[in-house]
Amino acid sequence: MNPHPTKLTRREILKHASLGALALPLLGQTAQAAEKAGKSTAPVPTLEPRMKPSADGREHGLRLGVATYSLRNLAIDDAIATIKVLRIVNAGVFRLHIPWDQSPEVVGGLAAKFKAAGIAITGSGVINLPNDETKLRQAFENARVAGLQTMVCKPEKAALKLVEKFAREYDQKLAIHNHGPEDEVYPTAKEAMDVIQSLDSRIGLCVDVGHTARTGEDPVAHIKRYASRVYDIHIKDSIAIVGAKRDVPIEVGAGRLDITGILRTLLGIRYNGVVAFEYEKTAGNPVTGLAESIGYVRGALAAMATS
Repeated sequence: MNPHPTKLTRREILKHASLGALALPLLGQTAQAAEKAGKSTAPVPTLEPRMKPSADGREHGLRLGVATYSLRNLAIDDAIATIKVLRIVNAGVFRLHIPWDQSPEVVGGLAAKFKAAGIAITGSGVINLPNDETKLRQAFENARVAGLQTMVCKPEKAALKLVEKFAREYDQKLAIHNHGPEDEVYPTAKEAMDVIQSLDSRIGLCVDVGHTARTGEDPVAHIKRYASRVYDIHIKDSIAIVGAKRDVPIEVGAGRLDITGILRTLLGIRYNGVVAFEYEKTAGNPVTGLAESIGYVRGALAAMATS
């Protein structure tokens, strides 16, 4: 037994993570698709899981999702099939799966594929928001057409007042994504919060825990400090050192980040957004590592629920 119930050991987490691996035998078809050159035409795998997610993807108190940047080398149909096999019902959709700068007809048609598969579009890849009213209106109109719950974005600072105007007009929630030491505008949530705290509360934060840790800041502290404006989380792990301008991603639970501390903090603030896995270690065949990462977090949440 763990003498420190608030600190879960890796063994305890992996003991509870067995459910997270149930889908692995079914991943072969989709994993093979990732190895093909160009766009994949692999068949959609079937799934008969022993444990189905709740309607909003909540598991032991947190809503889990996948940022489809993790699956950037898969065509949209194979990315959707993979998400379903992983028993995930929320997706933050990267621009290669929905090109957010295209026409509303294109965006709406591709978004319909996710909806038909029972996957909610709860976030996006980072959408750049320039100080240009025409381009901003297109971005917000596309978000509306897609039914995008939270626009994960990077607005130009000069555009923030205009962004606020559209956020109110469209009643659209936004989350500014931080990108670590190499990001000169929003390296951490603090820089974003400094410029949005007086703006409409629809404009909040997407805390990328890996990029935050590389700046030397504590993701747990940032989540607590800005809890009321944290609308999206990108969860990942890394072995990069503090200050590194280039990340060294690894499967969740195998790196330097305090994953259980992050999860406990999100539970403690009653976070109602999505915890989106952004697995970046292997683009060519990411499925196994993504499944391992999801299984680890499922195991951690299950262990917390029984401790």
